[in-house]
Amino acid sequence: MSGWQLVIGLEVHAQLLTRSKIFCGCPTTFGAEPNAHVCPVCLGMPGVLPALNRQVVEFAVRTGLALGCAIQEKSVFARKNYFYPDLPKGYQVSQYELPICQGGEVEFALDGAERRVRLTRIHMEEDAGKNLHGVAADGSSGVDLNRAGVPLLEIVSEPDIRSIDEAVEYLKALRAVLMYLGVNDGNLEEGSFRCDANVSVMPVGSTVLGTRCEIKNMNSFRFLRQAIEYEMRRQVEILEGGGKIVQETRLFDPQRGETRSMRSKEEAHDYRYFPEPDLPPVRVPAAWIEEARRALPELPRARAARYQRDLGLSAYDAAVLTADRRTAEFFDAALVARGGGAEAAKRIANLINGEVARLANEAGSGAPQGKLAPAALAGVVRLVDEGVIGGPGVRQVIEELFREGGDPQAIVAARGLAQVSDESAVEAAADAVIAASPDEVARYRAGNAKLLGFLVGQVMKGMKGKGNPAVVNAVLRRKLGSP
Repeated sequence: MSGWQLVIGLEVHAQLLTRSKIFCGCPTTFGAEPNAHVCPVCLGMPGVLPALNRQVVEFAVRTGLALGCAIQEKSVFARKNYFYPDLPKGYQVSQYELPICQGGEVEFALDGAERRVRLTRIHMEEDAGKNLHGVAADGSSGVDLNRAGVPLLEIVSEPDIRSIDEAVEYLKALRAVLMYLGVNDGNLEEGSFRCDANVSVMPVGSTVLGTRCEIKNMNSFRFLRQAIEYEMRRQVEILEGGGKIVQETRLFDPQRGETRSMRSKEEAHDYRYFPEPDLPPVRVPAAWIEEARRALPELPRARAARYQRDLGLSAYDAAVLTADRRTAEFFDAALVARGGGAEAAKRIANLINGEVARLANEAGSGAPQGKLAPAALAGVVRLVDEGVIGGPGVRQVIEELFREGGDPQAIVAARGLAQVSDESAVEAAADAVIAASPDEVARYRAGNAKLLGFLVGQVMKGMKGKGNPAVVNAVLRRKLGSP
């Protein structure tokens, strides 16, 4: 809004892909019956003791290294005390003064410009349970504690974000890194990647940050965008009306498209943090950190840069291919199967980002390539390069490979999809079109070169889409002469 600058800081809660919870052996599987995955430890029963899951620390170190954080040799768990029905112990085990990762940054591109958002910290903590409202026949509420004790990384940014588009691209870039690392599945619908947004406004040109409000638990890029848009308007209207912003925690109501007050914003002292007495400090040896650094995979931005530099792909194609690690690995495998090279890379990228992506969106499945194998896609590209199939045939072959799998050459033979490249057959179809289109032929010969496309289309139509476009073009040019 004119005259005001939006300021955003994001706190991302990423559920870690461990098989068991952070302090006990209960499974982390999503979708179980309420309170099926609980034990005395995650229920907070008196006298029980937590035991830290080693893989949680490994995942935290891996994430911190990938994001350029300083990994702390010593970090400490703390009790964050507050009362809520889904928190069985009355406190959450988190980290406060000594988190495992400090600093770091997330890089991304927006409108062709490079952006960088600094990180404050990354720390390990346990998730709370989930309140269930209106599930019983009498309309009463319940609590599902399956999620209590599920391991989380909380990734806290500095208030460096200055637009909603920046916030969305930051989250997409961070999500891609976590998925590449194999520490998080990026599933927004199941809540395993969600965020809180700290939103404030200040006059344009000011360096003094305004009073912020925190919007809790958003698990959709669309809801995040709507919530911040509403909150910015709300704060500006208050300030322009002479009022003051009250620091508070708010919830976003997607049905009404508005935020509403949840509770006054707590500060650190409200939580009465103190070191968790049942857990010793976490110590990460330097050798362990170096081993984790050497094991890091190639990350999305580095991979996209390599695709542009070595394969000549456009920035758009490279970004789409690398947004999902499975897609990038599929592309690499298909390119190897085709024998490599820039031309093959461009053809494979076009098919993955075009026809294959369309089919994946329609299917809505978790497998972005369906039953299509990398070698099969390479086979489709080979058939195109050899002139065996063209556009319509390519679409039909890929559709069948995506849904059923199989061999592309066998599909072409079984469905009669091979292009006709025989010049005598093309000439017969071209002669028929020329005879049926005297006006268009005359206008083409008089100088309207664009009509060649129309005539090519008519020949292809007459051949039921099976004519080889290159042969059709050559035959028509020979018969019609220069325009």
